[in-house]
Amino acid sequence: MATVQNSDPNGQPQHQEVRREIIELLKMIALFLVLFLLLKTFVIEGYEVQGPSMFPTLEDGERILVLKLPLKLSHVPLFRRYEPIQSGDIVVFESRDGARKRYIKRVIAKGLKRGANTVSANAPGGDGVLVQFELGDIYVNHRRVDEEYLVPEERDSPDVDEEMLQPGEYYVLGDHRSLSKDSRSFGPVDETQIIGTALLRFWPLSKFGPI
Repeated sequence: MATVQNSDPNGQPQHQEVRREIIELLKMIALFLVLFLLLKTFVIEGYEVQGPSMFPTLEDGERILVLKLPLKLSHVPLFRRYEPIQSGDIVVFESRDGARKRYIKRVIAKGLKRGANTVSANAPGGDGVLVQFELGDIYVNHRRVDEEYLVPEERDSPDVDEEMLQPGEYYVLGDHRSLSKDSRSFGPVDETQIIGTALLRFWPLSKFGPI
């Protein structure tokens, strides 16, 4: 009967094979980490909701996926006319104070892109979009916004605010108006502050689904 024996009495071939397998494993781990970082930086990232400002749409402690890719693509010349964020979208953005604090709010209105076609409803003043917050009611270019996502007790507010949005600016509010720090206090959000749009709630599993 033919047999095969290790030609190296010290077992070198086995050691070399183990080393090759370890190197291949490290390469796979490195590739996975690179892909993970690319996805997290440019495509999608998970976030935890902190605070009650978006109740009842989102609650404190829930986890969501935020889509970044459309916003990134809109900065590429080929997709310059693409509008990645629409009124009604929920967005995550960074604060202006340098503390890298992140907020999650709903877009109520957005400034028109430079060179965009205007319509008769637009406010005077070039590309400006007029937003008025009057005792709980919101008007964009004098048209009242229907906010079906608000609970009845959040439809009234003592606040009065008015902003003229310029290109690249967004007026954002929390759904829980009485407990939300938003554009009523810190003004419009610039496009450069926005990280992405809320896409999916993945925790708790009982509420898994698109937002």
